[in-house]
Amino acid sequence: MVDSLKKPELEELRPGIKRPAQDTILTPRFYTTDFEEMAQMDISANEDELRAILEEFRTDYNRHHFVRTEEFNQSWDQIDGETRQLFIEFLERSCTAEFSGFLLYKELSRKLKDRSPVLAECFLLMSRDEARHAGFLNKAMADFGLQLDLGFLTESKNYTFFKPKFIFYATYLSEKIGYWRYITIYRHLEAHPEHRIYPIFRFFENWCQDENRHGDFFDAIMRSQPQFLNDWKARLWSRFFLLSVFATMYLNDIQRSGFYASLGLDARDYDIHVIRKTNETAGRVFPLILNVDHPKFFELMDEAAAANLKLMEANNSTASKPIKTLRQLPHIAKIAVNMLRLYLMKPIDTARLEGSVR
Repeated sequence: MVDSLKKPELEELRPGIKRPAQDTILTPRFYTTDFEEMAQMDISANEDELRAILEEFRTDYNRHHFVRTEEFNQSWDQIDGETRQLFIEFLERSCTAEFSGFLLYKELSRKLKDRSPVLAECFLLMSRDEARHAGFLNKAMADFGLQLDLGFLTESKNYTFFKPKFIFYATYLSEKIGYWRYITIYRHLEAHPEHRIYPIFRFFENWCQDENRHGDFFDAIMRSQPQFLNDWKARLWSRFFLLSVFATMYLNDIQRSGFYASLGLDARDYDIHVIRKTNETAGRVFPLILNVDHPKFFELMDEAAAANLKLMEANNSTASKPIKTLRQLPHIAKIAVNMLRLYLMKPIDTARLEGSVR
């Protein structure tokens, strides 16, 4: 395992307010979409399941869950140095991702209210969940002397436009991989409570069920739109989004292996487990999944992660910008080539899997 890189000091917009992380290909993204196309979707092919999911959202199983306990009311100065910085980064990235979901789902609920009331209410209630998550994470950051200005984040972030089907691919995988990330950490810390360095991890069991329900909603939407799943383009895009989500997580987590070490986890082993579980879950709806058991799959991921660490070293150096760029190019090329090799690796056709649920 390569040690985490030493990070530059955390910057503040003003006292106590952290400057948002600079946008890169690996940072959480904010999305917008074609709201008119979304409003015109006919969900009748799977409306019963969508209405059942809506009833689950209305039940609001976690309405009393995200309440800070007395355990939070203490100094956290014992979490210091690089571990403290990595932990703040973890909270920031998680908060940003949850807040991104809140903004997208809230806007979708507003735009669909008069055109597709079932979808509009589902999006509204999912935005409620994401707002709770983001708020809880932002309060956790405050325990370490920093918070995000979510209003500033709304205005300053770049928004990526995706057509509805790509929104569904991306958000489905985001929610499902979120489930597997949270539940894996929770189960690990249940078995090894000596590594539970902060009480937020006690909340992850219920938290991940929100993520799972949101993923089920996008699963149901995609199966109401067979044109999103059953042509040759869907087979290519399924591979693309799976690889994008897995590679983003893998490169980020290897870069921050020190954070996982502080929890008693090996970042590589953790990511392999989460990727395998998410890939298996995606096989219930996607026409293709990645062959993550191919002997070259994680070897190529490891090489890309190592190149990413060297890329970060070059970026954090004191060299001039042209020199930095020259030093970065071979590592960018290495990552790109490995991603292409992973994409071209023969996938698994889920229609041929015994017991596949489609």
